Amino acid sequence: MKLVPLILIALIAALQYPLWMGKGSWSRVWEVDRQLHEQTQANQKLQTRNAALDAEVRNLKQGLEAIEERARSELGMIKQDEIFFQILEDKRKAN
Repeated sequence: MKLVPLILIALIAALQYPLWMGKGSWSRVWEVDRQLHEQTQANQKLQTRNAALDAEVRNLKQGLEAIEERARSELGMIKQDEIFFQILEDKRKAN
């Protein structure tokens, strides 16, 4: 009679082992869920960046103002008949 409860306990333990320690265990599910959350955040950042790049590409294809702005800021270009003033700061400290 004492053998039946021991067999039932062993059977329950054998059934519970895959749930806690096996291939599809709870710890593995939690780890995959954490990875999914991280990947979702990374994808959101990349989608935001891609949307900004797409808007910039469309702006460059359609408008000359964006091209002119880039030429002025990045290449230092000026229009014909414009006067360019460059102000240099004095790096020496006054004593």
